[in-house]
Amino acid sequence: MENLDKYVEQAPELIVTYGLQVVFAIIIFIIGKYLANVAKKLTTKLMNKRKIDKTVVSFVANMAWALVFVFTVIATLGQIGVQTASLVAVIGAAGLAVGLALQGSLSNFASGVLMVLFRPCRVGDYIEAAGIAGTVDEITIFSTKLRTPDNKVIVAPNSSIMNGTITNYSAMETRRIDLVIGVSYDADLKQTKEVLKQVLDNNAYILKDPAYTVALTELADSSVNFVVRPWVKGSDYWPARFEILEQIKLALDENNIGIPYPQMDIYVKETPAA
Repeated sequence: MENLDKYVEQAPELIVTYGLQVVFAIIIFIIGKYLANVAKKLTTKLMNKRKIDKTVVSFVANMAWALVFVFTVIATLGQIGVQTASLVAVIGAAGLAVGLALQGSLSNFASGVLMVLFRPCRVGDYIEAAGIAGTVDEITIFSTKLRTPDNKVIVAPNSSIMNGTITNYSAMETRRIDLVIGVSYDADLKQTKEVLKQVLDNNAYILKDPAYTVALTELADSSVNFVVRPWVKGSDYWPARFEILEQIKLALDENNIGIPYPQMDIYVKETPAA
């Protein structure tokens, strides 16, 4: 009876104490859930503004919601007196185990997110990366799909692309064609230079700005080498290169300017019979 009377006397105090804890826990849970939804909506809005792939947007937004919600649950349990240290340790151990098991996939996912965020390449760009080259057809969460000029499809992990050097041939609107044209030592250098300039001046692909370059670059073993460097639109690079090479050869032939080719002189020495 004495203990019962004691509990009765302490009941109001206990109700107030634990009641307030429960009320605060409910408030924390409601606010935390609201913040989780806000984090999801904000993440979705920001990534949609950057025109990021919808699959990546959905995954990242759900991850943001899950992280905020987990912290909310832990804070709520801590408010009502539950020891959360062991719970946090269990969650951390589980996260570590999952991370180790999915290390490669997570690396590809992180690389995919970085590719979408920083955009070293976009769909339609012609790139060279991870020892392969092709036009980017699709960038997904874990891999990038490339189409080669001979119409082969290559699927490369995002991590292998992001961990190496990416050469993007479509990033700029213009590209420079670098050619080395070798002519004979007997050729008239001024005439040769004028012929090369005429070819570039009459080619429709070549841009006026930036200006092209035609200059003597080397006195090689068997030829005098000129550099020919015109600028063209990025989309016209290969058609322009093929056409310019053909026109240069025809123009040099018309002006009797020889193009040397590898030669070997063999000397036969006769030894008189003994």
